[in-house]
Amino acid sequence: MNFTSGRTFVDTNVLIYAHNLDAGSKHEIANAVLRELWSERIGVLSIQVLQEFYVNVTRKIPMPLSKNSARLVVDSYAIWCVETTLVEISAAFRIEDEARIGFWDALIISSAVKGGASRILSEDLNAGQRIAGILIENPFANVH
Repeated sequence: MNFTSGRTFVDTNVLIYAHNLDAGSKHEIANAVLRELWSERIGVLSIQVLQEFYVNVTRKIPMPLSKNSARLVVDSYAIWCVETTLVEISAAFRIEDEARIGFWDALIISSAVKGGASRILSEDLNAGQRIAGILIENPFANVH
């Protein structure tokens, strides 16, 4: 994958797969995607993503990370983080209504807009859809 056309917002599932050794080819894809975003310096995410990541990798994956390991990952991605404020929450309300999606997904999109992203990598949103000017892509679309 080549993401050099703009900043790329990473949804929680990409981070989780990168740290879930049981995720098979999704683990490999997520690691490759994150390595490329690091090297190009174009990765973006939000506090919401880091919170969801922490809870999921310490409690919900087959081989959970220790809290300390998960906290180190959160700390390492802090540099990518855009702050969520009332402005993003208000924008998420609008996106939720206009795009007819759930609030938490709308907040992801609102945060991606704030971070200047041109695309969102997510397994949960509808790939190929453009919401608030941001293209949704599923890096795992060809994995069975």
